[in-house]
Amino acid sequence: MCTQIDAIIEKGGTGVAQPEYLRIAGDLRRRISSGEFGPGDRLPTLPALCQEYRVSETTIRNALGLLRNEGLIQTKARAGTLVRPRPPVHRMAADRYRTVPGAKATPYTRDQDIGWSEYRLDKRFEKVHADSELAALFECEPGERLLARHFVFYDNDQPTQMSTSYVRWSDVAGTPVADPINEPWPGGTRAQMAGLGITVTRITESFTAAMPTEAEAATLRVGAGVPVIRYTRRHIADTGRVVEVAHPVVRRGDTTVVDFAIDLDD
Repeated sequence: MCTQIDAIIEKGGTGVAQPEYLRIAGDLRRRISSGEFGPGDRLPTLPALCQEYRVSETTIRNALGLLRNEGLIQTKARAGTLVRPRPPVHRMAADRYRTVPGAKATPYTRDQDIGWSEYRLDKRFEKVHADSELAALFECEPGERLLARHFVFYDNDQPTQMSTSYVRWSDVAGTPVADPINEPWPGGTRAQMAGLGITVTRITESFTAAMPTEAEAATLRVGAGVPVIRYTRRHIADTGRVVEVAHPVVRRGDTTVVDFAIDLDD
């Protein structure tokens, strides 16, 4: 006997009949999460799904469109609709900037849990002037000369992070830090600053999440429906002076976990 609660559950928990495409999307989502359709598997064809669920082609297209926007599936020419492979999840630990001096490692290699030989970096350097946004982040006057360092970070030839890191031209002019040939630099930005006689004692980060721009999606090779995490990082010297701003750092959001550790006084 069907109770009133059973009826509400059948209708999606609201007492209102659930649209067919949502019901079908939910069933396909369940079948993907259970492993019935694994990463790289091809879903049944449109006519087959129409016959299986006894609905119109439009309803199936709406259901697949929802799953595509969620990043669960992708459609390729002559390959059909496939379950999207999920790259491994990586955790960004709160202590990742505590690198061992001289070690061939950076916060990125710690995030990815990879060795130096598995790390590759595309880079492009250019001199720019601080606009109002960068001036606010550096706490300097607009127009100050900066070195912009554009990076794409690779884990075993898979791009997983991109960023633009700015340093003050007055700090790095004529030093190895200004030469892209020296990247990647063991120890990262903190080690670079130490080599310039600058002691970094504080790092701040602020995070947002959004859908990628066309350029971000192409660079990081993310499919439709996959969000990104963007964050702004600042390296601050013991004098209180901001010596580096990375704005933004971009990572794919479906494979990144940001860990925070907060020590509270008793």
